[in-house]
Amino acid sequence: MAESLKKEIDLSQYPHINKGLEGIVAFSSTKSFIDGQEGKLIYAGYTIDTLAENATFEEVCFLLWNDRLPNQSELDDLTSKLQGERALPESVLNYLQNTSKNAEPMAVLRTAVSILSDFHEVDADTSKEFRLNKAISITAKIPTIIAAFDRARNDKNIVEPLSDHSTAYNFLYMLNDEEPGEQAEKTMDLCLILHAEHGMNASTFTNRAICSTESDMYSSVTGAIGALKGPLHGGANQAVMNMLLDIEEQGDDPVDYIENRLANKEKIMGFGHRVYKTMDPRARILRGMSEQLSKETGHETLYEWSEAILNTMKEKIGIDPNVDFFSATVYYSMGIKPDLYTCIFAMSRVSGWTGHYIEQAENNRLIRPRALYTGEKDLDWVPVEDR
Repeated sequence: MAESLKKEIDLSQYPHINKGLEGIVAFSSTKSFIDGQEGKLIYAGYTIDTLAENATFEEVCFLLWNDRLPNQSELDDLTSKLQGERALPESVLNYLQNTSKNAEPMAVLRTAVSILSDFHEVDADTSKEFRLNKAISITAKIPTIIAAFDRARNDKNIVEPLSDHSTAYNFLYMLNDEEPGEQAEKTMDLCLILHAEHGMNASTFTNRAICSTESDMYSSVTGAIGALKGPLHGGANQAVMNMLLDIEEQGDDPVDYIENRLANKEKIMGFGHRVYKTMDPRARILRGMSEQLSKETGHETLYEWSEAILNTMKEKIGIDPNVDFFSATVYYSMGIKPDLYTCIFAMSRVSGWTGHYIEQAENNRLIRPRALYTGEKDLDWVPVEDR
């Protein structure tokens, strides 16, 4: 900013100017709490460790939508509703079958969710029950979209969703056309729990900003998917896996690879976090899963490389891994393609997005921040022939 311009700005009109809105509190929320110093994450009162050990994804959905855990009858009812909403409209299936096989899965997911809005009633009803039904419908259909597109782009038959079993079980069934084992279902369910909600991140902020205009839930979720798609947000887990595969392809030593990238001032994906000043608690849980799965599936080398990279990053620049780092090897060990990783993130995070949508809609105020203008003012007009 030019010195002369700085003098003209009355900074008292702009009490909080933080690049990237860092440290700015924009909302109050009951959905989650993050203690960055202690490395603690809480969903509506429950630590992520407690939920990872005891909950199912369906219970977490109920928690984020209602701010409490369900009793057995409520859980059964929600599970039944989710199971009953998995099927896609014919036009969405046609889109998934006929779009480019080379399209980015996140771009396809974004478009398919937007198309879903054509098949839901107009937002005339403003009751919480109406919004909950939308949340259930979107959450149930996203796994079907992801699995259907992956099979269509590989010239495989699209597997219809089951009318029973968990979200995790059904997704793996539709993706692979075979019933998953108990451990695979449990692992996927845990991954969905870990990614379900995480405060006022970029995609959740986008979701709430769209909701604040009184736009519909499909628009908000579509916008959130667009935000999550970026490599500085949800796309980082795919970048982590591509890095590990690049090390494998080049036959590099992982420590040398990282040290060379650091020397060239290249960003190492999967490390550092805007909020956490210690290890992301989700990364801690995924680290154990990664070690166990890699040994079971013959990908132990990838886990060993991950540990070597973690130690190098800690030693050289003192930063810890985030949720994306170990989720990459977990998904890879489960046989999931890297370009689907962020879609699975969205499959989980939609529970948090829709929970925030409901919360925003119930006490809404249009989100309208100000910007600090740093351009010229009161310039004289110059005719086009004289410019």
